[in-house]
Amino acid sequence: MRESLRQKIIEVCDKKVAAKGPDVGLSFYAFFSNKNDDPELLMEAATWWIEIHELDHFEKAVKIKGMVA
Repeated sequence: MRESLRQKIIEVCDKKVAAKGPDVGLSFYAFFSNKNDDPELLMEAATWWIEIHELDHFEKAVKIKGMVA
């Protein structure tokens, strides 16, 4: 996983947990805007989430942060 994506995941997870608490869940789509302006990066995140780690659609933000930190 490229470092820019890793940092984005950590940033988004931190914001979600700060706003909604440690039980907040998210999907890999949370790391992207509603526009598909970087399909290669989106596929990298999807591959990491779905194929490599076989995660559910929604996972706890603290779990995801722990996996990439």
